[in-house]
Amino acid sequence: MTKDKPPSKKPPKGPIKSVQYDLFTAFLTNDEGAVSNAIELWDGIPKYFLTPKQQDRLRTPEGLAQSCQWEYSYQGKPCKVRIQPALIAQDDGRDKAFFPSVTEEMVEEALKKILTDQQYGIHDPDKAESWVKFTLGMLYKELKDRGRARSREEIKHAITVLNRCILTLYQDGKEVYSGPILSDLVTVNREEYLAESDSYHAARLPVFLSHSINRLQYRQFNYARLMGCNEQLARWLYKRLVHRYRHASLMDTYHFLFSDVRQASGLLQQSRDIDNRRKLISALDELQAKSVLLRYAVEELKDGRRVVDVKYTVTAAPEFVMEQKAANKRDRQNLDKAHSLHLVDKSD
Repeated sequence: MTKDKPPSKKPPKGPIKSVQYDLFTAFLTNDEGAVSNAIELWDGIPKYFLTPKQQDRLRTPEGLAQSCQWEYSYQGKPCKVRIQPALIAQDDGRDKAFFPSVTEEMVEEALKKILTDQQYGIHDPDKAESWVKFTLGMLYKELKDRGRARSREEIKHAITVLNRCILTLYQDGKEVYSGPILSDLVTVNREEYLAESDSYHAARLPVFLSHSINRLQYRQFNYARLMGCNEQLARWLYKRLVHRYRHASLMDTYHFLFSDVRQASGLLQQSRDIDNRRKLISALDELQAKSVLLRYAVEELKDGRRVVDVKYTVTAAPEFVMEQKAANKRDRQNLDKAHSLHLVDKSD
């Protein structure tokens, strides 16, 4: 016997006054359309690591699939994410299993950007709930404008996958979260949007994001540059640098290990490590071309003649340095305002 599904929540009928949301949607930039917010805890969960070919191998002849999992670490804690695929009916009436992948990644980033527009985002600080309103047309235009064009059918499919797949997160062996990437997907009253040709929908975003808004645990970054990166690993590395390389400068470098990227990202799954290392170099080359990195150095770590790991040392490009300085200044300003209003403790 299956458990009854809890009733779906509905979005608030109108805007909710929230200083936390005001701070989340205010950027320190000359081009607000080019920036968004990165959230380290949520961004650090490997969610989009299965390619379509890998998904095909996981499916049974009937098109179904068991859950897939990936182990990683966050701030030194052992973590694991388990992904239950979305079951979507096909033309022949049978269900087929789908895991979130690159298109879902792009749609999620677009929705988080739309959330920063107060016409379409709602945040309830007391309930720690965040909602975003959107149409398929809005997502279609946003992705096309960013060079990530998808058809409306592909976007609709991605939203369904994001709504029906289930992520279960474990830390230190204990379950700490279970739910979809987009919760409570509903159609909004059309009478509120008579001037629009598309039907509006609303979705509740993960609680990780809502808590981050409440606690000011997010970071401004160049969303346009992220969406312009062609390689998935380059996008993952860029987000990682945004969170970790906070004091980027031409004098201060940042280093990381191949083993850490392989374990944390889930995106280096070639059978030979030499192929995985080539893939990582390709991602670094793209970040250099996109003016995130000025240069990088590679050092093989050996046990005798055997390569046991690789150390990468990167130097920030001037554009990335300026962006990180702006993000740091915004963080300080937000914290000062939050402390003056007693929204967060000074220890946070």
